[in-house]
Amino acid sequence: MAGATAAQQWRQRAGGRAAGALTTAYVAAFAGSHPLAKKVGAWPAVFGVAGAMALASWAVADRRG
Repeated sequence: MAGATAAQQWRQRAGGRAAGALTTAYVAAFAGSHPLAKKVGAWPAVFGVAGAMALASWAVADRRG
């Protein structure tokens, strides 16, 4: 649900190509957070991945506005 909402907002703000790239990054970050959690712990992995996605989202879709 959150991913679909984010993709819709990315599409509205930055277009379909950017939304596709950010959605791919979102899915990869979600999948990558699980092995990362085994190395650094669950919460550091969650905060790290969420922070990385927030920065990517801002840089691609929100910086202009």
